[in-house]
Amino acid sequence: MCCGIVLHAQEHVYPFVNYTENKLYHATDSSITLGFYKKLDELKQGKRNRVTVMHYGGSHIQAGFWTETLSTNFQALNNYQGGGAFAFPFKLAKTNNPPFYHTFSTAKWRRCRCVNKELCAALGMAGIAVITNDSSGTFGITLDANDHLKNFNQMKVFHNFNPGYQFSISPLVSSQYTQTDFPDEGYTLVQFQVPSDSVVFYFSKKDTLAKDFILYGFSLENNLPGVYFAGMGVNGAASDSYQRCELFEKQIKSMKPDLVIFSLGVNDVQSKGFNNETYVANYDTLIAMVRKSSPDCAILFTTVSDNFVKRKTPNKRSMLAEDAIFQLMEKHKACVWDMFNVMGGYKSIAKWNKAKLAAKDKVHFNAKGYAIIGNLMFEAILKSYKANSSNSN
Repeated sequence: MCCGIVLHAQEHVYPFVNYTENKLYHATDSSITLGFYKKLDELKQGKRNRVTVMHYGGSHIQAGFWTETLSTNFQALNNYQGGGAFAFPFKLAKTNNPPFYHTFSTAKWRRCRCVNKELCAALGMAGIAVITNDSSGTFGITLDANDHLKNFNQMKVFHNFNPGYQFSISPLVSSQYTQTDFPDEGYTLVQFQVPSDSVVFYFSKKDTLAKDFILYGFSLENNLPGVYFAGMGVNGAASDSYQRCELFEKQIKSMKPDLVIFSLGVNDVQSKGFNNETYVANYDTLIAMVRKSSPDCAILFTTVSDNFVKRKTPNKRSMLAEDAIFQLMEKHKACVWDMFNVMGGYKSIAKWNKAKLAAKDKVHFNAKGYAIIGNLMFEAILKSYKANSSNSN
């Protein structure tokens, strides 16, 4: 399949969408972004096996529909079947889960998130964790129908290395595997002899006085060529949230991201105290954390989506945040997808709501709306990639 073909192309032209603005803006020095495009070329040419993309945000990203669309389209660049995806057990945290997998457990868990009211433990790159003190139990994950990842032959289980707990594949599972701990990287690597679409773990407490077992998520991977995609979204997350995660740099180093997409800001601009200086400073810190672990990582910002405050008041602070994002683009040699203007600008979320593409809160989109956003964004990325690559066709 030629990379000019986008899966799930737009079926309808909406009068409020600014299609002429659907493009990427680049910093004066775009060398890092061009380096990412070169990696996509190398993947297509068989010179590398994987390109890794991570997408950070709040509830827009946790919902999973936006990231599902991006991931599917990246895989469609060359009919890739490999790469992989990151999955967090949101169901165990009693919150909404992306659509491409489901998780389960026989244990009782409590959650910890990188938002003020729920910051209760050392967190990692996902900004969320589930915690148990049960004496024993099971936990697992199963892939559901999707267009970007069918199975995995290895898994990185990110967790705390508490000597009072042990875990392994459930004895009821017959497939052969190896299990190796990498405490300095923050994960246990499980490699399967036969690719699988599900796994069940059994854990037990070796010491009755042991403190908690903390689970940070799963990296699902296989050996086939492809684009690995990690949607890192936490409901309520703002631009300062992930810098509170003590294990962020340690864990993200193991991911070796080639592109990080940042879509943080909706929760920032909901506050009357929002100001550009703090917003930029928060992003500066977060980008420094990413690039310390992956120096040549490309950065793509999205501007803040149009939104209302308490369903009634159009939020002008999104326009202030837009100015900040373009400042950040130049400072960090990044690129920008101007989501605010593409979706129609100030007060446009009301039009998305009227068209049954957004929720009544006039902040979030619904599944169809997020799919449209994802397709528009990927088309902008694709146009930029094709214009800057001799191997994009």
